[in-house]
Amino acid sequence: MKLTVLVDNNTFIDKYFYGEPGLCFYIEDGTEKILLDTGYSDLFIRNAKKLGIDLSALTKVVISHGHDDHTGGLPHLLERFDTSSFQVITHPDTFAEKRRGDLLTGSPVSEETMREKTSLHLSKDPVKISDHITFLGEIPITQEFEQRPKMDTRKTPEGYVPDYILEDSALIYETASGVYVITGCSHAGICNMCAYAKELTNKPILGIIGGWHMKKVDERAEKTISYMKNEGISEMYPCHCTSFAVKAAVHQEIPVHEVGVGLTVEW
Repeated sequence: MKLTVLVDNNTFIDKYFYGEPGLCFYIEDGTEKILLDTGYSDLFIRNAKKLGIDLSALTKVVISHGHDDHTGGLPHLLERFDTSSFQVITHPDTFAEKRRGDLLTGSPVSEETMREKTSLHLSKDPVKISDHITFLGEIPITQEFEQRPKMDTRKTPEGYVPDYILEDSALIYETASGVYVITGCSHAGICNMCAYAKELTNKPILGIIGGWHMKKVDERAEKTISYMKNEGISEMYPCHCTSFAVKAAVHQEIPVHEVGVGLTVEW
């Protein structure tokens, strides 16, 4: 499997790509060409072009959750590419309207539009999307210190309700020796995701790449680091919505790799 970072908050020195506060990974597994999230704008398309990646060959698009820094590129994807060539996989709540006061914070594209223009597969259950990669679906909360956060509001038939981001999910890449977790923001909790991946595969977690949505080195961060150390997770690529302070704290216990647009990881 080969993963290339198309969008992240960080860009590497002397690479000359563009960055933005969003996330998009391009993943190749055999004949499958997979996009995880689309960042905040059309930046993923521009960076892909500079990297020589042909997005017209996409076979799957996975959306980790509905926030606009992960779905903001969807209008550009729908406008510029043949949407009949790929399937979109995500949780049923992903395209619900989200608000922070008067500010829209969810997907700029509705579920209705996605159904009209793409082959849309909505699932709360795990979905195998390639020989070795699985979409986890809705993540069960099993770690006491990782309860779901409440962020903004979500529109339902009964009106606006507190949004616990139930749709937040991730991908796992399974090898003979273990599993790698590929996540967007980990609102569901990165340790909850790792625990669920272990439950599904009965294999250890080897590494993690993606956002953890952790800003402070607080009790939750300390317990997260302790969990990862106890699990023996050795390859760490925290990025996007993970602060420098948290990365530094993790690095004290487990070496952290730098992530930025243009990074390529092969597992």
